[in-house]
Amino acid sequence: MRPWSPIPIKECGECLQPLPGELLRMEPHPYMALGAPYGPSGQPFQLRQGVVRRLLEAQQRLLNHDPSLRLSIFDAWRPIAVQAFMVEHSIAELCRERGVERRSGDAFDRVVADVGRFWAAPSRDPATPPPHSTGAAVDLTLSNGAGIPLAMGGEIDAIGALSEPQHYAGREDPEARCWHQRRQLLADVMDASGFAQHPNEWWHYSFGDQLWAWRKGAAAAIYAEAVNSALTS
Repeated sequence: MRPWSPIPIKECGECLQPLPGELLRMEPHPYMALGAPYGPSGQPFQLRQGVVRRLLEAQQRLLNHDPSLRLSIFDAWRPIAVQAFMVEHSIAELCRERGVERRSGDAFDRVVADVGRFWAAPSRDPATPPPHSTGAAVDLTLSNGAGIPLAMGGEIDAIGALSEPQHYAGREDPEARCWHQRRQLLADVMDASGFAQHPNEWWHYSFGDQLWAWRKGAAAAIYAEAVNSALTS
């Protein structure tokens, strides 16, 4: 359970829609490249209509601040089957990195706990959908005008303290200050556009899901698990 799990959801009925061309996509999509089960009609680069609108607002704020920068979308809508696939993949990768045997012992339990700080459980309970499965959450970074991502002091999906939004706050060395300033700029334009940031991830923002409601003090979320628009059109 997350702190936001008890928050009720009052689905507003907005559809998923493809991300418009003004928003850069980081392709090939990393989870599709791993074989994640999106299905023949699955398309990760889609979000709820209200989320897309606010992303465009955030991009305009970024352009107003620095015309040479763009938002680059790493991941958006994520079916629960993909969430389950990626949780297992992340556990397997972290076990490999740490030399830990799967399914046994305290070391494995620590791996599962560390992954759980960053990856939501693939819950099929309609009261507790994973944020990305609602079409409300987006993973993104800053890029230059050519679409080349800027260094942010840690890769998206990295498991560890360096992924926390304020990890480089107060550092004296120029490189760390630069990374913090970039993370803060991303946070500023997203916050001004109505998004809430995941407390453990510099790259994860959402609007309208339970995490957003928890961070913004809203009485209810407005997005439940989303259905792929390609399957309903």
